[in-house]
Amino acid sequence: MNVMVYNKYKDLLLGLKLDVMKSMEGVFNVDEIIDTFANFYYDKMILDITAIRDYQNTDNLQKLAMNINMENVILLLDDNEQTNTKGYLSKLISLGIYNFTRNADGINYLLVHPHTYRDVVSIHNLEDIDIPPAQETPAPVIQETVVVNNVVNARMQIIGFKDATTHAGATTLVYMLKKALQDTKNVAAIEVNRVDFLYFNDKDLISTTTTDLPKELMKKNSCDYVFVDLNDYDDLSICNQVYYLIEPSTIMINKMLRRDKNILETLKKEKIILNKCILSNEDVAAFEFETKLKVVCAIPPCDDRQNDLKEIKKFVNKIGL
Repeated sequence: MNVMVYNKYKDLLLGLKLDVMKSMEGVFNVDEIIDTFANFYYDKMILDITAIRDYQNTDNLQKLAMNINMENVILLLDDNEQTNTKGYLSKLISLGIYNFTRNADGINYLLVHPHTYRDVVSIHNLEDIDIPPAQETPAPVIQETVVVNNVVNARMQIIGFKDATTHAGATTLVYMLKKALQDTKNVAAIEVNRVDFLYFNDKDLISTTTTDLPKELMKKNSCDYVFVDLNDYDDLSICNQVYYLIEPSTIMINKMLRRDKNILETLKKEKIILNKCILSNEDVAAFEFETKLKVVCAIPPCDDRQNDLKEIKKFVNKIGL
């Protein structure tokens, strides 16, 4: 069941064919909305932005985003000149607010297809964001943005890495990939929820949190490639590609299986890298046969102090960078 908070666009929202168990009408302080819904279970909240007092001040929306799960909120924007600006929309995105529109069609679309950061990453690059008024019914704003995104941001590739076995080397691999490509490509390296990059003494490496990752990705939107050490970050939809690293020693494989007996089934359709691998080609083939996993590349132990590593260049060519 859903909830609604409406003011100016009451008629539009009441015209939606939705099951609503609770609604609020009027103009409310952010604290009032938080107090009402912070511990209230619902599927989606349809929030008329004009129901938020002083909504032009994004600090109020920031407070809302800190206390309400914005993944479950669809924000209906108004026709105010300020909320038409790319700066305002970029601020919404930096707060983790990805589901916004100005019309009923947009709401209906987002109820079925909620968006992630990857769907709205290019909004702040647009020269002009032309969003239809709330009473009109063209395609939802987010759908239009995605089409533009495919053009404006087609060059940028977000490539994620996750350790399947413990300490498989995703952090160091991301660092070496950045070093290998930085002279010929515009690249960046980010780690999530860790500070291991600190030990490389490279000021260009970025350590961030789950909350701030979208903001950091926006800052790097001009890059050709952004390599992300995902660690425990699970929203893989932000990535164009994700690679899982396995250190194929007996002890690491057995630890992985002991931790999750279904892990091989989970990884069956994923891209696998054998990292810190000293197996022969025949052993790698046997590994693939026994585990039913598809190995994209086997990377031997590397000296991360070197800039020109043929093993890393081989991997770069292998995955088409």
